[in-house]
Amino acid sequence: KTQLRAILRASAQGRVRIMYPMVAGLDELRRANALLAECKEELAREGKPFDAGIETGTMIEVPAAALMAGHLAREVNFFSIGTNDLVQYTIAVDRGNERIAGLYQPTHPSVIRLIAMATDAAHENGIWIGVCGEMASDIHLIPLLLGLGIDELSVATASVPRVKKAVQSLDMIECRALAERAKAMSDPAEIESMCREHAVKRCPELFDC
Repeated sequence: KTQLRAILRASAQGRVRIMYPMVAGLDELRRANALLAECKEELAREGKPFDAGIETGTMIEVPAAALMAGHLAREVNFFSIGTNDLVQYTIAVDRGNERIAGLYQPTHPSVIRLIAMATDAAHENGIWIGVCGEMASDIHLIPLLLGLGIDELSVATASVPRVKKAVQSLDMIECRALAERAKAMSDPAEIESMCREHAVKRCPELFDC
């Protein structure tokens, strides 16, 4: 609650969003929104300024959130897919464990289908959806993410020029066709290879080849 109050106070100085982490179901999200409403009422009574229309969103970091996305989307203004955790929890691979890190596969078909599910639910309910994590700055996966319908890529400042160049080099019709092919495939390595081939073709200057 203290953190929510601080974010609301900061919202009076400029554009700020509230994003709930590790949400797995509708009850959790509603409780978070209820707490936010309580904080707004307190600040209003105290006469302290805040943005009453502040945007709220939820992270899609666990499979349960992606599967519930259609319900969650009706309660927030946006989604942000945390790909590092979503991949880890979907295929049960701890990328920090050197013995099994090689099994960490962002292009696993299950991951792609969960991203597609969340994206479709967001757009069907009129909200936008972004991606953060390593996939957002992975140049050869950007065509896939855009093709799946992702609206925003959140990356570190140092990655912005390369990601911006990659996005500007892509054709959305081709990206959508790529995503449809990927959703029908079952081999993570083949999906990754297809994505890399497409990215290198469209923006070769960003690759060491």
